[in-house]
Amino acid sequence: MPDFFDLSRHFSAEERAIQSTVRAFVDARVMPVVGDCFEKGTFPKELIPEIAKLGLLGCNLQGYGCAGLSEIGYGLAMQELERGDSGIRSFASVQGSLVMYPIHAFGSDAQKERYLPKMAKGEIIGCFGLTEPDHGSNPSGMRTTAIDDGDSWVLNGTKRWITNGNLAEVALVWAKVGGVDGVVHGFLVPTGAKGFEAREIHKKMSLRASVTSELILEDVRVPKDAILPGVKGMKGPLSCLTAARFGIAWGVIGAAQACFDSALDYAKNRVQFAGKPIASHQIVQAKFAEMLTQITSSQLMVLEASRLKASGLLRPPHVSMIKRHNVRAALEIARTCRDILGGNGITLEYPVMRHMCNLETVYTYEGTHDIHTLILGQDVTGIAAYE
Repeated sequence: MPDFFDLSRHFSAEERAIQSTVRAFVDARVMPVVGDCFEKGTFPKELIPEIAKLGLLGCNLQGYGCAGLSEIGYGLAMQELERGDSGIRSFASVQGSLVMYPIHAFGSDAQKERYLPKMAKGEIIGCFGLTEPDHGSNPSGMRTTAIDDGDSWVLNGTKRWITNGNLAEVALVWAKVGGVDGVVHGFLVPTGAKGFEAREIHKKMSLRASVTSELILEDVRVPKDAILPGVKGMKGPLSCLTAARFGIAWGVIGAAQACFDSALDYAKNRVQFAGKPIASHQIVQAKFAEMLTQITSSQLMVLEASRLKASGLLRPPHVSMIKRHNVRAALEIARTCRDILGGNGITLEYPVMRHMCNLETVYTYEGTHDIHTLILGQDVTGIAAYE
């Protein structure tokens, strides 16, 4: 596990214990099954109670049975989960950052008491319904609506690329109140409600050990108190995405480290030409030097971002930078490691190709690389190029 600048010296004893505990869990419970899950296109649901028992669901939230970890502790947990697989980290990220966080931040006291303790225990799984078939990078163009029908809301629309969709008992659905020109609000929708359907998306080449779904809402009726009362407009879903992107920036370091470690071990033991390991050749060493530098720069960025977040100084463009940089670096590292492993790199005997395929999705979800580029461009120039 590369930590070239010994950054772990900055972690508290509790944070180091979190990392060690989650790492041991991943090694013992995730690694033995995730290759088969990826090949079969299944999520290891049997791990949900264990993930919950470790306190990893909503782990940086306070109260309601949540672990209340520091931002660094949360990041390290996401890093270790993604060292196992991006799909495992995505499960925890969606549950914690995209569903539990908005309930915690914007929900009523009754909503918090009803959902958060059970979600922290993994007894209720949630999903986040924002992206639509025709509205990904521009979520404000959503067509899903919520109509006031007296003592209830009636929701209609379609959401797509929804992680945990077919696992969830509750969906946080973002919809425009009154019609497609209305103001966006969040609604807690039981997935067993009449007119609600989750269709799992199959034949994926990436995030195969993850449940991805399309949500269809046809005259789904929910009570008036299903609305999140504490936020309206796009501030709601965008703040959730900012929270999740922070975890992604930490998480992908784990994927990069897993690829690096696998390729390094392989290069030291793979003998070619003159009976020497390929690690003894200059071009291979140059690749490891560059990958180590990228991992280290990613670690430094998330560490400083965590400090800013803990101080209340982290801005959305900061998160765009770390998500953009770290995912690109991790993807490039996975590709380089696949090259070092040669033909062996395409098999599930090694984790590299699996991580590479997963990172292709992470590169575009929760804000594509190009969108984050434009967010940073706007922050620098004051001009929104995407409008």
